[in-house]
Amino acid sequence: MKQALAREFWKKKQLEELSQAEWEALCDGCGKCCLLKLEDDETGHVYYTDIACRLFDDQTCRCGNYALRKELVPQCVVLTPQTVRESIDWMPRTCAYRLLAEGYDLYPWHPLVSGDAMSVHDARISVRAQTVPEYEVPEDEQLDHVIEGGL
Repeated sequence: MKQALAREFWKKKQLEELSQAEWEALCDGCGKCCLLKLEDDETGHVYYTDIACRLFDDQTCRCGNYALRKELVPQCVVLTPQTVRESIDWMPRTCAYRLLAEGYDLYPWHPLVSGDAMSVHDARISVRAQTVPEYEVPEDEQLDHVIEGGL
């Protein structure tokens, strides 16, 4: 049975105070965190590609094996309040975890605000049906998959 979440819980608690259900509900399902990112060694700027993790489901924008993601993909960053604060530079600017860590509110299209799980897709925030699996892109072609302007 699914636990009912308090209305606007994210406005009343710090990231560290969230229950597991609240933490998971913050994910808007955009899929951007599952994209391969490339960092410029000279500038430190992070570029997003349209290359998705091998576990990423391009239609649902969810991990195909969420429970075992870290074991199956060792470089997967499991988000916690600590890793959010440490990894904030590579996280999408629209990410609820990043927004809350930086003191901002959620966007109107976020499913917790809109009440509609499809709103992230309808607002064209997600990467649904816009990715290529990592196993289809040779390493020397990754730069060809940089998304203009980043995310």
